[in-house]
Amino acid sequence: MSLTRADFHIQNQASAQVEAQRLFEQKTILQGAWLGWVASQIYTLRPAEYASMVRRELARLQEISEK
Repeated sequence: MSLTRADFHIQNQASAQVEAQRLFEQKTILQGAWLGWVASQIYTLRPAEYASMVRRELARLQEISEK
């Protein structure tokens, strides 16, 4: 039985948030090199739907940090 999109999201949300936080925390360490590094990290995530969840969470963290 395959997961619905909603089920996949529910099962993976916490993990995606943790992964995004881990990636975001490297921003101050890597500084100018962070963008390329984080793109390469996201590229390795599977499945693509999970990578998208992490990308959205990173965007949310970025938005919060800019306020």
